Amino acid sequence: MSLPLRQCCVIGWPIAHSRSPLIHRLFAEQFGMALRYEKRAVQPGTVLATLAHLRQLGVLGINVTVPLKEEAYPLADHPHARAQAAGAANTLWFDESGQLHADNTDGVGLVRDLSFLAVNFQQARILVLGAGGAARGILPELARHNRHPITVANRNPARAAALPQANEFELIPLEREFAQPFDLVINATSASLTAHTAPALSASAVGPLTCCYDLSYGQDETLFLAWARAQGVAARHDGLGMLVEQAAEAFRLWHGKQPETRAIVAYLRQPR
Repeated sequence: MSLPLRQCCVIGWPIAHSRSPLIHRLFAEQFGMALRYEKRAVQPGTVLATLAHLRQLGVLGINVTVPLKEEAYPLADHPHARAQAAGAANTLWFDESGQLHADNTDGVGLVRDLSFLAVNFQQARILVLGAGGAARGILPELARHNRHPITVANRNPARAAALPQANEFELIPLEREFAQPFDLVINATSASLTAHTAPALSASAVGPLTCCYDLSYGQDETLFLAWARAQGVAARHDGLGMLVEQAAEAFRLWHGKQPETRAIVAYLRQPR
């Protein structure tokens, strides 16, 4: 007897680099589930039409990556609490009546990965670079776990001021000089993917004991982490672990099953 095929996908622009299809297929194998998960290149401004098409195709779940998270959020019939707090959605799904639900699993994915990496983010002085959909997804969860106000640096002050709960963060220009380094610096910009450059951050933001974390990932060292290495930062991590952890939370929301993650992170880090 064959199992019913569940259809899911990830949308973004660009999308070719995404490893989400492999991750979700590995999750499905843990439960003997029949799953089709595809990458779909979707240009900004076309998310509404894309979702209508995916609903017609019978797609159950949709992951949303840069730069579509803010565009996707207000299209939901039922925005869940984490998406509301972020003002952005990275996880969508249709219920049995065709209603669209939106959640944001980025924050819990980051916090889980930082915990596995033994990064003490609860008491750290944190600097987040960027104020787009990726930053929106992680800031509420970081703030919930951290006792210090989080600093957010962005090129565009107006965009930073538009963050949900912006008054809870210290908003600064990206090029600011700092009197002392931060404990944790998180790159939530898409500069590595779009501009192919590292953020224009002052070296005074980091020191030998700083941990630098890039939400981006790839086979090669990201530009931000290469910059951090050049500044003498020893603790450097890319976002592959977060990718797997946020995907696991999305998988749970869609299918009601919690997959094991760390063996998959180790598998994905093997040289190809």
